[in-house]
Parts: sequence; C-alpha cells; structure tokens
Amino acid sequence: MAKGKAGKIRASHILVDKHSQALAMISRIAEGEDFGHIAKQYSSCSSKKRGGDLGWFTKGQMVPEFERAAFALSVGAMTRDPVKTQFGYHIIKRTG
Repeated sequence: MAKGKAGKIRASHILVDKHSQALAMISRIAEGEDFGHIAKQYSSCSSKKRGGDLGWFTKGQMVPEFERAAFALSVGAMTRDPVKTQFGYHIIKRTG
C-alpha cells in the first residue's frame, strides 16, 4: 500500500443507526476518547474489529455521500457532523 497513491485515500468510520448516537460519539472523541476504541464498542459495521478501518479506496468504491465527506477531509481530520447514507449515520476519520 503505497502512501500518497494518486486518487486513493484511507479512512475509518463508526456506523450507527441514530443521528443522536453519532453526535454523542463525536463529542466523546472531541473530548479525547479514542476513535478506534469507540468504533470497536459501538459501530454496527464489521470494520469495528479493526477500529473502523476501511483501508485504502478510490472514488467510486463507496456510496456518494460517504465518498464526498471522506475525500473532503484532510488526513487526520474527522467529520464534525454525522454523514447520513442508506446504511445509517457515519462518523468518518481520514487516516491516509
């Protein structure tokens, strides 16, 4: 996995059913709790085993709402508002 490969980013996420749950988790992470730890505890996605890590991906591999939010983040940044998709509400952190 070459770092900085053209058009590829790496991201982690936490997926929950309710907007209010996602907001509460964003607050906890902002207050210093570990993103990966919260993902392992609460995410409904199988990526929770890896602390929410989705690996490297390019445009066109994720649903449009998720993709727009993930590609708009700078490395190390996290969405401040939950991102709604057909799967639920995501908190996205760009990791590469």
